[in-house]
Amino acid sequence: MNDTVLVVLSEYNTAFEAEVAKSLLSSAGIYCEIENEIMSSLYPTGVIPSKLLVREEDADQARKLLNQR
Repeated sequence: MNDTVLVVLSEYNTAFEAEVAKSLLSSAGIYCEIENEIMSSLYPTGVIPSKLLVREEDADQARKLLNQR
């Protein structure tokens, strides 16, 4: 069984914004997923945010990377 804990790093009003952040983190070798990506696209902006999830142990590094952009 996989014991990896994913935490919400940030929330975005659009799936596009979440994809940009995911791309940045993935290029740095940080595993991440987007939750609510499809639902966020179906409803008006901000109703259901897309959530960017990362491994708990990568959260600090991921925050630093996103804050640099």
